[in-house]
Amino acid sequence: MDAELSARELLVGWSPPSTEQDHLRTEFVEYIDEHPDADRRSGRPDHLTASALVTNVERTHVLLCLHRKVGLWLQFGGHIEDEDASLSEAAVREAREESGIAGVTLVSALPVRLDRHAAPCGGGARHHLDVQFLAVAPPGAQPQVSEESLDVRWFDAAMLPITTDDAVRTLVVDALQHA
Repeated sequence: MDAELSARELLVGWSPPSTEQDHLRTEFVEYIDEHPDADRRSGRPDHLTASALVTNVERTHVLLCLHRKVGLWLQFGGHIEDEDASLSEAAVREAREESGIAGVTLVSALPVRLDRHAAPCGGGARHHLDVQFLAVAPPGAQPQVSEESLDVRWFDAAMLPITTDDAVRTLVVDALQHA
């Protein structure tokens, strides 16, 4: 991840939208400083992940996936791979792979927000330290279900499915305000 900003450089240079997010950013940076493998899936007890909330061009709808392991409607995201030059690159790669839409692009290389949640990947991982971005799909894009999801569907941004969580609801609000 040295071709672009490192995870640490990105987070240090980012202006969080709230005091809560600033505290979380500080915790993420401290974790990165203490754990050289923080950006690897093998990192323990926690590790960084990258995700992207995909919207339509008008920002009226969001594309979510029904996550196979978690059973909730979530934004697209996952682990940072060796070929990812940055967190933003990992986020857009995950969004393209999991949505089946090759034309998904990030609105900005800067995150919208951060989230710490239980790691469903197992293997002794405790938390995902998720760096969340905003992305947009091209007009008329037709999503495809990947092997990681049970379904992929557009939702009105003001009417999210009941089977999502507060983290996704907060991400949608913050991302649409950011846009």
